[in-house]
Amino acid sequence: MGAMAPPKALTEAWSLGPLRVPNRVMLAPLAGIGNWFVRLQAKRYGAGMAVSEMVSSHAIRHGNPKTCNEMLRIDPRERLDGPVGIQLFGEDPATMRLAAAHVASIGADAIDINMGCPVAKVQKTGAGAALLADPDRAVALAAAAVEGTRGRLPVTVKLRSGLRPGEESGFELAHRLVEEAGVAAIAFHPRAAAVHHKGVPDYELTARLVRSLRAPVILTGGLSDAAEVREAFELTGAAAVMLARGALGNPWIFSQLVRGRELEPAAEEVLAELHWTIDRAVEHLGEQRATRYLRKFYPWYVARLTLDSAASKRLLQALQTAQTLADARALLALEGDPLVAMA
Repeated sequence: MGAMAPPKALTEAWSLGPLRVPNRVMLAPLAGIGNWFVRLQAKRYGAGMAVSEMVSSHAIRHGNPKTCNEMLRIDPRERLDGPVGIQLFGEDPATMRLAAAHVASIGADAIDINMGCPVAKVQKTGAGAALLADPDRAVALAAAAVEGTRGRLPVTVKLRSGLRPGEESGFELAHRLVEEAGVAAIAFHPRAAAVHHKGVPDYELTARLVRSLRAPVILTGGLSDAAEVREAFELTGAAAVMLARGALGNPWIFSQLVRGRELEPAAEEVLAELHWTIDRAVEHLGEQRATRYLRKFYPWYVARLTLDSAASKRLLQALQTAQTLADARALLALEGDPLVAMA
C-alpha cells in the first residue's frame, strides 16, 4: 500500500470541478440573506468561495424583476478572492435547465441546488428537502442543471442526511447524484430536515460519505466557532467546510480559520463592520428599502458589542424602530463612544 495522503489544511487550495478554490472555508447559502455584499464581506475576511441565497428556478424562468436584478446580482468585487456560486431551488427539471442556463450566462462560477431546505412552504412544492423522498426526480433535476450549463460549470447539491432522525436517504441520494447526474460535489448537512437547526450533527455519517463518494464532500451545518469547525473538519475528512448561521454578523470567523487571527473583534471593529454593511445595503437597495432590510442584521452585530444586557436591549430596540439610517447611525454613535451613548 502507498503512503497515506497528509491531512488537508483549511488554508489549502482545492478543485471543485474545473474551479480552483483558494482555501477550504466557504460561505453557505443563507436564505433571505446571502446577497452580493454578504458574500463580499465573507471574501474580505478570507472565505475561499461564497454561495448565494437560494433563488427560485421558476422566478428566473418568468423573469421576476427582484429575482433577476437583485437576488442574482454578482458584483465584480466578489470575484477578486475566489469563485461565486448561485444556489437554485425548484422541482421541475425543464425549469431548472433553463434557470441553470441563465445563471451560467450571467457569469456565475458554479451552481448549487438546494435539496435540503426544511421549510414547509418550500417542501410542499416538492422542492428542498422534499426531494429526499423523490430520488428519481432529484437525480433528473440535478442532471437538468448540468445540461443547462452545457457542462461548463460545476453543479453541486446541498443535502440533509434524511427527512427524519435516523434516516440516511441523503447519504444514498448523494451517490446517485454523483454517479447518475454528474454532480461535482455534495454539500452535506448531517442532520435530519425535521430537526431544522437543532440536534447534534452526525459526523460519523459524514465521514462514511467522504470515504465512499467519488466527489468532494463539503461539510455544513452546526458550525459556529473556529475550534468547532477545525474539529469537525478533522473528524470527517471533508474536502471543505461551509459556514452558515455561525458567520452571521461574524465575518471574523473566516480570518480565524484561514488567516491565523486569534482574538475576537473589539467593539470598534464590530461597529466599523456594521457601518460597512449599512453602506453596502444602501448601494444595493437604496436608502429607504435598506432602512427596513437592515433590521434583520442589527441583532447579529449588537450581540458582539461589549454591552451589558440592558444596554444591548435598549440599543437593539432603538435600531429596530429607527425611521432613517441617519437615526440608526446616530444610535451607533458614529462620532463618539457607543458605550457612553447607550449608558
